[in-house]
Amino acid sequence: MASGLVAYLDSIKARDPAPRSRWEILLYPGVWALGLHRVAHWLFKGELYFLARLVNHFSRMLTAIDIHPGAQIGRNFFIDHGFVVIGETAEIGDNVTIYQHVTLGGTAPHEGIGGKRHPTISDWAVLGSGAQVLGPITVGARARIGANSVVTRDVPEGATMIGIPARSTLVTAEQSSKSFLPYGTPCSEVYDPATQKFEILQCEVEQLRKRVAELVEERQQAQGDLGLTAGDRSRA
Repeated sequence: MASGLVAYLDSIKARDPAPRSRWEILLYPGVWALGLHRVAHWLFKGELYFLARLVNHFSRMLTAIDIHPGAQIGRNFFIDHGFVVIGETAEIGDNVTIYQHVTLGGTAPHEGIGGKRHPTISDWAVLGSGAQVLGPITVGARARIGANSVVTRDVPEGATMIGIPARSTLVTAEQSSKSFLPYGTPCSEVYDPATQKFEILQCEVEQLRKRVAELVEERQQAQGDLGLTAGDRSRA
């Protein structure tokens, strides 16, 4: 048990440059929230729902993190800071990282029937601060959700999603799967934020060029049709 705790603390230290020691990590609200959730989830599976909720409410008051006792969470889950909401049917894989103000929310159940209504977050995914992931969708392994993005559709493995509604950028799965990226942002010289912005602009320029070519083709076709009509009239 002690070795498992040490491995968990080390996994957080590998993803967060701030702590100087494991003792410091033990004070993190995300660590307390996860530990109390393990207790609440054990009670929930034993159908001791009131006690599970009691532990959940105590955890929320203590950490400002609300994890429903029914949520299923894998190994080495890291919540960096607080104010996170995770719904009942959410499923979180191993080594997932979530930053502050993230919501794993549900869609309205049809006719009051619960069922699966919260997201599934696959291994090594990173969710940026303020991200809203809504509904019974799946976020693929090593995917990254940008800050304040709103995700309502499945996210492919290794994709980087930004915006409202969230859309994929040009960062490929091969690039994002090399190692953990603090704050979900590439930091190397090759894949720095400026490079990403340039690539996105290039993509937009290509899309505009394609649209201009389509408009030119449509215009030429329209002119040809008008010429044909005029020729028909002259022959008449």
